[in-house]
Amino acid sequence: MTKKTGFLALLFTLLLSNVIAAGFDNGPSAKKSILGPENVALVINDADPNSVKVGEYYRVSRGIPTKNIVHVRIPDAPRKLSLSEFTRLKWEIETQLNPDEQIILLAWTAPYAVECNSITSALTFGYDADQCKNTCAPGKPSPYFNSASKKPFDDYGIRLAMLLPTDSVSNAKTLIDRGVQSDAGVFRSTAYYLTTSDTARNSRAQFFPPTGLSIPSSGMAVLNLKSDKLIGARDVMIYQTGLAWVDELDSLNFLPGALADHLTSVGGDLYGKGQMSVLRWLDAGATASYGTVSEPCNYWQKFPNPAVMLKWYVNGATAVEAYWKSVAWPAQGLFVGEPLAAPYAHQ
Repeated sequence: MTKKTGFLALLFTLLLSNVIAAGFDNGPSAKKSILGPENVALVINDADPNSVKVGEYYRVSRGIPTKNIVHVRIPDAPRKLSLSEFTRLKWEIETQLNPDEQIILLAWTAPYAVECNSITSALTFGYDADQCKNTCAPGKPSPYFNSASKKPFDDYGIRLAMLLPTDSVSNAKTLIDRGVQSDAGVFRSTAYYLTTSDTARNSRAQFFPPTGLSIPSSGMAVLNLKSDKLIGARDVMIYQTGLAWVDELDSLNFLPGALADHLTSVGGDLYGKGQMSVLRWLDAGATASYGTVSEPCNYWQKFPNPAVMLKWYVNGATAVEAYWKSVAWPAQGLFVGEPLAAPYAHQ
């Protein structure tokens, strides 16, 4: 065993131990996120009618305070912003924020990239020019990775950004409804992890929790499969795999608050045609997802770590917290969905 392999094995053991322990941790600090509507800065593009409609629906559905609504104008909704365009947008957003806001929610589908960075990571940590010199190089470590922080702006000076797609107003409303419904909790659910025939995209399979792992306080079970597809499952809360395209999504039933993603090069290129966009997960019924906007190579650190994400989600974290805590090098990663979904917060 190499030093690198030994380190990864040790890391997995530690992470898995934390996941198992999490299931028996019933303390109030572990079981409930303190992030709520008052902590969300809702950013609306006034130049996009869909953004305005979906933003208003989200404001009412989640009870976002009026003072937390941020207005910007981005004509023509470009897929990618230049650094100068982003710098102006970031300034425009930040001058309208207040200290209570820990989350930035962008109510639009595009723009979703800033050069090679995702717009969500660029807003959270600032634009990373070094990553764009070589997108396959290692990324900058996130101090928020697997942290116990409950107020990222207070603790690290960062606000967790997420994008709420608005191409279809009806789909966006349905997505928002799923997030709100997740607050009621779930009785029984399963986390599915698929190791596929695509070896290069299985880099994080070493962190997949094993079949049979049960987390009593959450009612969640784990199923770890060697397969290219999951068919017919009706209790999906987590689904993580590695493929350029994921089949049979329409055969599945995603529970309110479900998280789902696939490790591939450009799933975060929302309008891209070469690989499956993460929008497909949301269309199929997931409440949040993640993908990279530029070629990251298959570093597991650039994608959600399964053990870390599971650990925090079943302990009551919101979707935006669980996803952001699970990505070690997030510069290229786009976080999408309804941020406040938290099906295990009150169980």
